[in-house]
Amino acid sequence: VAGVKWKSLMPDKKSNWITNDTDEEFDEFIPIGSKEAKSKGGTDLTIFKTYSLGVSTNRDGVVYDFDPQRLAERVEQFAEDYNSELHRWQKKGRPKDVDSFVSYEKLKWSRNLKRWFRQETELEFQKSCIRNSAYRPFTKLWLYYGRKFIDEVGTTERLYPLAKCEKENNSIVVNVSPERPFCVFICNSIPSKDIAGGFGSPSYCMPLFSYAQDGRERRDNVTSQGLDLFRLFYRDDSIKRTDVFHYVYALLHHPTYRVRYAGNLKRELPRIPFVSVAASATGGAPAKFSPRPSAQAMRGDAKPCHNPKASARLFHAFTDAGKELADLHLNYESAKEFPLRRQENIEAKLDWRVEAMKLSKDKKALFYNDFLTLSGIPSEVFDYRLGNRSALEWVIDQYRVTRDENGNIASDPNRENDEQYILRLVGQVVTVSLETVEIISRLPTVEAG
Repeated sequence: VAGVKWKSLMPDKKSNWITNDTDEEFDEFIPIGSKEAKSKGGTDLTIFKTYSLGVSTNRDGVVYDFDPQRLAERVEQFAEDYNSELHRWQKKGRPKDVDSFVSYEKLKWSRNLKRWFRQETELEFQKSCIRNSAYRPFTKLWLYYGRKFIDEVGTTERLYPLAKCEKENNSIVVNVSPERPFCVFICNSIPSKDIAGGFGSPSYCMPLFSYAQDGRERRDNVTSQGLDLFRLFYRDDSIKRTDVFHYVYALLHHPTYRVRYAGNLKRELPRIPFVSVAASATGGAPAKFSPRPSAQAMRGDAKPCHNPKASARLFHAFTDAGKELADLHLNYESAKEFPLRRQENIEAKLDWRVEAMKLSKDKKALFYNDFLTLSGIPSEVFDYRLGNRSALEWVIDQYRVTRDENGNIASDPNRENDEQYILRLVGQVVTVSLETVEIISRLPTVEAG
């Protein structure tokens, strides 16, 4: 140690001790969102006015389920157990040390639940609180969306306050995690905190619209400043907010963007560049990522340093790809099944139930259950990754039966009224993965740096 020549490090303006070579470049792009813009009266230039962390329940095993009836029964039992504890505490003279008093055998306690407890608030089950939720990539669960049952709802009430909002509001979801690869997905229902990237990888949701809490007033969430900037940069007044939304979704899938700015995406929300072609470029010239225009250019006083018409074509190519990706990922349950080869075990009883699926070592086959093996999985399927897993691996991970410490079923993805749902889902996600890879391959080439 005595012989080491130490180098002094100084944190940057964001208090980062370890910096990236791309930091200055990345900082010149438009923030996808910011805390300042979210706050009332915020004027910072961003793509989206508001964003939200997904729902953090602190008791997923209670308030999530694949089956709405099982969920209702479990939540009702949770409410009864909680109310019993509350009445027992009241009868004992309301001891001050609630932490030591309450029973932890039947209830999953949290800070907020104990706050309701100290306020002597009873829990009441309401069937209308059972809502659709985007739990993980390509995994939809039912959620009991009751404020007292969920530890932190964040500001998701402004994204999907009513079930009808699911028909019109889409949200781009990204993770920010120093430990896991970047993930981007899209959803149209209440997102979980870990939808993008899995447990421990906080997910931030950028909706197309936001609402008043009663759901009656809908507001555009792509900012006017952001929209105007895109129109100015590309000299195209026909650009709409939905175009910007889909441009962002496509850009966040672009391989060059994700590789070049991987270090930045691990510690902050994405920043969005423009794609452009240099003013002096001839036909077939590669695109580049460009920063936001200068104040002079924004006033329209300066000649653009890029070819607006050629650049606008690039923008619309991204927009078209983003729309394709969004439609594909939102409607994956309607996708055509990929024709995987079915190998049936004649010694096993015909059965469509899943306990725990498993890939073969070469990932060319999927052991569905004792009765069925699916083979012929194209290797390109695993090129579409969401965080540290491919889409197919997310399905394998989430669609399995789990049991509690006593061996009782805690979660069961199998559907009694649709026995082949999981089998069909596997084929559909293979198709979606292949089509995603193909759409991404058609995105315009962009030079790094």
